[in-house]
Amino acid sequence: MVVAVRTDLRMGKGKMAGQVAHAAISTFEEARSKHRDWAEAWLSEGQSKIVVKVRSEKDLFMLRDEALDLDLPTALVQDRGLTQLPPNTTTCVGIGPGPAELIDRVTRGLKLL
Repeated sequence: MVVAVRTDLRMGKGKMAGQVAHAAISTFEEARSKHRDWAEAWLSEGQSKIVVKVRSEKDLFMLRDEALDLDLPTALVQDRGLTQLPPNTTTCVGIGPGPAELIDRVTRGLKLL
């Protein structure tokens, strides 16, 4: 699983951690409903998560679209706007769990957060 986080929002560490957690749970649920075998393998193999950075909302949507083209589970996270961000700000996207070679096609050029 990879979670891509927008760096242009300058979220605090706690806010960012919460948003990444939302993405991880949501994309796992998507995998469990569409690719049960991928979800179960991820659970049994240690639940690996890699967090990378992107510069903008546009980048998040591009990643999501590329992942969907490969039939990978995805989840965009939008903040409720109760603390640091305006309501409905898209903060991150989760991709996977799924086959590493497919996820790498989408995320291999991104830098770690």
